[in-house]
Amino acid sequence: MKLLIFRTILIYLCVLFAMRLMGKRQLGELQPEELVSTILISNLASISIESEEVPVTASLIPLFLIAALELLGSILSFRSQRFFNLMSGRPKTVILNGEIDQNALRTLRLTAADLMEALRGKDVFDPRDVSYAVVETNGSLSVALRPEKEPATLADLGARVQRAQATIPFVLDGQVLAENLTTCGKDAAWLERTAQANSLLLEEILILAGNDTEDYFLLKKEPRQTAGLRQGVRHETYLCLDWHRSPAAGGSLLQQLPGTAIRRGYLR
Repeated sequence: MKLLIFRTILIYLCVLFAMRLMGKRQLGELQPEELVSTILISNLASISIESEEVPVTASLIPLFLIAALELLGSILSFRSQRFFNLMSGRPKTVILNGEIDQNALRTLRLTAADLMEALRGKDVFDPRDVSYAVVETNGSLSVALRPEKEPATLADLGARVQRAQATIPFVLDGQVLAENLTTCGKDAAWLERTAQANSLLLEEILILAGNDTEDYFLLKKEPRQTAGLRQGVRHETYLCLDWHRSPAAGGSLLQQLPGTAIRRGYLR
Protein backbone atom coordinates (compact mmCIF):
# COMPACT_ATOMS: atom_id res chain seq x y z
CA MET A 1 0.00 0.00 0.00
CA LYS A 2 2.81 2.42 0.88
CA LEU A 3 4.49 1.65 -2.43
CA LEU A 4 1.26 2.32 -4.32
CA ILE A 5 0.79 5.67 -2.56
CA PHE A 6 4.40 6.63 -3.30
CA ARG A 7 4.07 5.67 -7.00
CA THR A 8 0.81 7.59 -7.33
CA ILE A 9 2.25 10.76 -5.80
CA LEU A 10 5.42 10.48 -7.88
CA ILE A 11 3.54 9.95 -11.16
CA TYR A 12 1.16 12.79 -10.32
CA LEU A 13 4.01 15.21 -9.70
CA CYS A 14 5.84 14.12 -12.86
CA VAL A 15 2.73 14.47 -15.03
CA LEU A 16 2.03 17.89 -13.51
CA PHE A 17 5.60 18.95 -14.25
CA ALA A 18 5.36 17.65 -17.82
CA MET A 19 2.11 19.52 -18.45
CA ARG A 20 3.68 22.71 -17.10
CA LEU A 21 6.57 22.21 -19.51
CA MET A 22 4.16 22.06 -22.44
CA GLY A 23 2.66 25.45 -21.54
CA LYS A 24 -0.75 26.87 -20.66
CA ARG A 25 -2.20 26.38 -24.14
CA GLN A 26 -2.07 22.64 -23.49
CA LEU A 27 -4.71 23.13 -20.78
CA GLY A 28 -7.10 25.09 -22.95
CA GLU A 29 -7.28 25.14 -26.74
CA LEU A 30 -5.79 21.81 -27.83
CA GLN A 31 -4.12 21.37 -31.20
CA PRO A 32 -4.16 17.81 -32.66
CA GLU A 33 -0.60 16.97 -31.57
CA GLU A 34 -1.30 18.36 -28.10
CA LEU A 35 -4.39 16.20 -27.74
CA VAL A 36 -2.37 13.12 -28.73
CA SER A 37 0.33 13.98 -26.18
CA THR A 38 -2.26 14.46 -23.42
CA ILE A 39 -3.93 11.09 -24.13
CA LEU A 40 -0.60 9.23 -24.23
CA ILE A 41 0.63 10.84 -20.99
CA SER A 42 -2.60 9.96 -19.17
CA ASN A 43 -2.37 6.33 -20.34
CA LEU A 44 1.27 6.01 -19.29
CA ALA A 45 0.48 7.45 -15.87
CA SER A 46 -2.46 5.10 -15.30
CA ILE A 47 -0.45 2.01 -16.30
CA SER A 48 2.33 2.88 -13.87
CA ILE A 49 -0.11 3.45 -11.00
CA GLU A 50 -2.23 0.35 -11.57
CA SER A 51 0.55 -2.14 -12.34
CA GLU A 52 2.97 -2.43 -9.44
CA GLU A 53 5.12 -4.94 -11.33
CA VAL A 54 5.91 -2.27 -13.98
CA PRO A 55 8.95 -0.18 -12.97
CA VAL A 56 8.23 3.51 -12.46
CA THR A 57 10.97 4.41 -14.94
CA ALA A 58 9.10 2.45 -17.63
CA SER A 59 6.47 5.19 -17.53
CA LEU A 60 8.58 8.21 -16.57
CA ILE A 61 11.01 7.90 -19.48
CA PRO A 62 8.28 7.78 -22.20
CA LEU A 63 6.32 10.47 -20.35
CA PHE A 64 9.15 12.98 -20.42
CA LEU A 65 10.08 11.94 -23.96
CA ILE A 66 6.55 12.81 -25.11
CA ALA A 67 6.72 16.11 -23.25
CA ALA A 68 10.09 16.87 -24.88
CA LEU A 69 8.72 16.03 -28.34
CA GLU A 70 5.73 18.28 -27.75
CA LEU A 71 8.02 21.09 -26.56
CA LEU A 72 10.23 20.63 -29.62
CA GLY A 73 7.19 20.62 -31.89
CA SER A 74 5.90 23.86 -30.39
CA ILE A 75 9.30 25.52 -30.93
CA LEU A 76 9.41 24.36 -34.56
CA SER A 77 5.83 25.52 -35.08
CA PHE A 78 6.77 28.93 -33.71
CA ARG A 79 9.74 29.24 -36.08
CA SER A 80 8.23 27.62 -39.19
CA GLN A 81 4.75 28.33 -40.53
CA ARG A 82 5.01 25.32 -42.85
CA PHE A 83 5.67 22.98 -39.94
CA PHE A 84 2.75 24.50 -38.01
CA ASN A 85 0.44 24.02 -41.01
CA LEU A 86 1.64 20.42 -41.36
CA MET A 87 0.99 19.58 -37.69
CA SER A 88 -2.10 21.68 -36.98
CA GLY A 89 -3.66 22.47 -40.35
CA ARG A 90 -4.92 25.85 -41.58
CA PRO A 91 -7.87 27.99 -40.54
CA LYS A 92 -10.82 27.54 -42.90
CA THR A 93 -13.26 30.27 -43.89
CA VAL A 94 -16.86 29.03 -43.69
CA ILE A 95 -18.82 32.30 -44.05
CA LEU A 96 -17.85 35.32 -46.15
CA ASN A 97 -20.10 38.38 -46.47
CA GLY A 98 -23.11 36.45 -45.20
CA GLU A 99 -22.63 33.56 -47.66
CA ILE A 100 -21.99 30.06 -46.26
CA ASP A 101 -19.23 28.14 -48.07
CA GLN A 102 -20.75 24.67 -48.36
CA ASN A 103 -17.57 23.22 -49.88
CA ALA A 104 -15.66 24.31 -46.78
CA LEU A 105 -18.27 22.65 -44.56
CA ARG A 106 -17.89 19.40 -46.49
CA THR A 107 -14.10 19.61 -46.24
CA LEU A 108 -14.33 20.10 -42.47
CA ARG A 109 -17.14 17.52 -42.17
CA LEU A 110 -19.31 20.09 -40.43
CA THR A 111 -23.07 19.91 -40.70
CA ALA A 112 -25.31 22.94 -40.98
CA ALA A 113 -26.51 22.17 -37.45
CA ASP A 114 -22.90 22.24 -36.18
CA LEU A 115 -22.34 25.63 -37.82
CA MET A 116 -25.55 27.14 -36.44
CA GLU A 117 -24.72 25.83 -32.94
CA ALA A 118 -21.27 27.43 -33.12
CA LEU A 119 -22.80 30.72 -34.31
CA ARG A 120 -25.29 30.70 -31.43
CA GLY A 121 -22.33 30.26 -29.09
CA LYS A 122 -21.13 33.63 -30.44
CA ASP A 123 -24.61 35.21 -29.95
CA VAL A 124 -25.21 35.20 -33.71
CA PHE A 125 -28.52 33.76 -34.92
CA ASP A 126 -28.56 34.93 -38.55
CA PRO A 127 -25.64 33.94 -40.81
CA ARG A 128 -26.41 36.98 -42.99
CA ASP A 129 -25.17 39.20 -40.14
CA VAL A 130 -21.69 37.67 -40.42
CA SER A 131 -19.00 39.38 -42.45
CA TYR A 132 -16.34 36.73 -41.86
CA ALA A 133 -16.34 33.44 -39.96
CA VAL A 134 -13.43 31.02 -39.79
CA VAL A 135 -12.91 27.65 -38.13
CA GLU A 136 -9.57 27.83 -36.31
CA THR A 137 -7.04 25.02 -36.17
CA ASN A 138 -8.23 24.09 -32.66
CA GLY A 139 -11.82 23.70 -33.88
CA SER A 140 -13.23 26.94 -32.45
CA LEU A 141 -15.21 29.39 -34.57
CA SER A 142 -14.15 33.04 -34.86
CA VAL A 143 -16.79 35.47 -36.09
CA ALA A 144 -16.67 39.06 -37.34
CA LEU A 145 -20.04 40.78 -37.77
CA ARG A 146 -20.95 43.16 -40.55
CA PRO A 147 -20.18 46.76 -39.55
CA GLU A 148 -23.87 47.71 -39.43
CA LYS A 149 -24.61 44.73 -37.15
CA GLU A 150 -21.87 45.38 -34.60
CA PRO A 151 -22.96 46.79 -31.22
CA ALA A 152 -22.36 50.48 -30.71
CA THR A 153 -19.30 51.52 -28.71
CA LEU A 154 -18.60 54.62 -26.65
CA ALA A 155 -16.50 55.93 -29.51
CA ASP A 156 -19.46 55.53 -31.91
CA LEU A 157 -21.71 57.42 -29.51
CA GLY A 158 -19.12 60.10 -28.84
CA ALA A 159 -19.42 59.47 -25.10
CA ARG A 160 -16.71 60.57 -22.72
CA VAL A 161 -14.69 57.73 -21.24
CA GLN A 162 -14.48 57.95 -17.44
CA ARG A 163 -11.75 55.34 -16.96
CA ALA A 164 -8.90 53.83 -18.93
CA GLN A 165 -8.62 50.40 -17.29
CA ALA A 166 -11.13 47.56 -17.15
CA THR A 167 -12.44 46.45 -13.76
CA ILE A 168 -10.04 43.77 -12.49
CA PRO A 169 -9.75 41.96 -9.14
CA PHE A 170 -7.48 43.32 -6.41
CA VAL A 171 -8.34 40.76 -3.71
CA LEU A 172 -9.70 37.25 -4.20
CA ASP A 173 -10.62 35.16 -1.17
CA GLY A 174 -8.39 37.26 1.06
CA GLN A 175 -5.38 37.03 -1.26
CA VAL A 176 -3.96 40.33 -2.56
CA LEU A 177 -3.13 40.53 -6.28
CA ALA A 178 -0.32 43.08 -6.11
CA GLU A 179 0.28 43.17 -9.87
CA ASN A 180 -3.32 44.20 -10.54
CA LEU A 181 -3.06 46.97 -7.96
CA THR A 182 0.02 48.35 -9.70
CA THR A 183 -1.67 48.15 -13.11
CA CYS A 184 -4.46 50.44 -11.88
CA GLY A 185 -2.08 52.85 -10.12
CA LYS A 186 -2.96 51.71 -6.61
CA ASP A 187 -0.86 50.41 -3.73
CA ALA A 188 -1.08 48.59 -0.42
CA ALA A 189 -1.91 51.84 1.40
CA TRP A 190 -5.02 52.33 -0.77
CA LEU A 191 -5.99 48.74 -0.08
CA GLU A 192 -5.67 49.23 3.68
CA ARG A 193 -7.72 52.45 3.57
CA THR A 194 -10.46 50.73 1.58
CA ALA A 195 -10.62 47.78 3.99
CA GLN A 196 -10.71 50.12 7.01
CA ALA A 197 -13.44 52.24 5.42
CA ASN A 198 -15.59 49.11 5.28
CA SER A 199 -14.55 47.94 8.78
CA LEU A 200 -13.01 44.78 7.36
CA LEU A 201 -9.73 42.94 7.47
CA LEU A 202 -8.20 41.83 4.19
CA GLU A 203 -8.81 38.21 5.20
CA GLU A 204 -12.56 38.97 5.45
CA ILE A 205 -12.83 40.14 1.81
CA LEU A 206 -14.02 37.60 -0.74
CA ILE A 207 -13.79 39.88 -3.81
CA LEU A 208 -12.46 43.39 -4.21
CA ALA A 209 -12.33 44.64 -7.78
CA GLY A 210 -11.79 48.07 -9.29
CA ASN A 211 -10.11 50.15 -11.96
CA ASP A 212 -7.99 53.28 -12.24
CA THR A 213 -10.74 55.45 -10.71
CA GLU A 214 -12.03 55.47 -7.12
CA ASP A 215 -14.88 53.12 -8.06
CA TYR A 216 -14.60 49.61 -6.64
CA PHE A 217 -16.71 46.55 -5.93
CA LEU A 218 -16.40 44.77 -2.58
CA LEU A 219 -17.95 41.47 -1.47
CA LYS A 220 -17.55 40.38 2.14
CA LYS A 221 -17.06 36.73 3.06
CA GLU A 222 -20.10 35.09 4.56
CA PRO A 223 -19.78 32.97 7.72
CA ARG A 224 -20.14 29.22 7.32
CA GLN A 225 -23.66 27.86 7.59
CA THR A 226 -24.68 26.52 10.99
CA ALA A 227 -26.06 23.06 11.65
CA GLY A 228 -29.53 24.59 11.94
CA LEU A 229 -29.33 25.91 8.41
CA ARG A 230 -28.24 22.52 7.03
CA GLN A 231 -31.21 20.88 8.78
CA GLY A 232 -33.64 23.21 7.10
CA VAL A 233 -34.08 25.86 9.83
CA ARG A 234 -34.90 29.16 8.17
CA HIS A 235 -32.55 32.03 8.88
CA GLU A 236 -32.52 35.42 7.22
CA THR A 237 -29.06 36.11 5.79
CA TYR A 238 -27.63 39.25 4.33
CA LEU A 239 -25.16 39.25 1.48
CA CYS A 240 -23.21 42.50 1.55
CA LEU A 241 -22.33 43.89 -1.84
CA ASP A 242 -20.60 47.25 -1.87
CA TRP A 243 -20.15 49.21 -5.05
CA HIS A 244 -18.46 52.46 -4.19
CA ARG A 245 -18.41 55.42 -6.51
CA SER A 246 -16.51 58.64 -6.20
CA PRO A 247 -18.38 61.87 -5.30
CA ALA A 248 -17.97 63.01 -8.91
CA ALA A 249 -19.82 59.91 -10.07
CA GLY A 250 -23.07 60.97 -8.45
CA GLY A 251 -22.95 60.69 -4.68
CA SER A 252 -24.35 57.75 -2.73
CA LEU A 253 -27.43 55.56 -2.74
CA LEU A 254 -28.70 53.08 -0.13
CA GLN A 255 -31.10 50.32 -1.13
CA GLN A 256 -32.05 47.11 0.69
CA LEU A 257 -33.87 44.18 -0.89
CA PRO A 258 -35.53 41.31 1.04
CA GLY A 259 -32.88 38.94 2.33
CA THR A 260 -30.08 40.98 0.75
CA ALA A 261 -28.24 44.08 1.85
CA ILE A 262 -26.88 46.12 -1.04
CA ARG A 263 -25.02 49.27 -0.15
CA ARG A 264 -23.66 51.87 -2.51
CA GLY A 265 -21.62 54.86 -1.56
CA TYR A 266 -18.19 56.34 -1.90
CA LEU A 267 -14.95 56.51 0.00
CA ARG A 268 -14.43 59.98 1.45
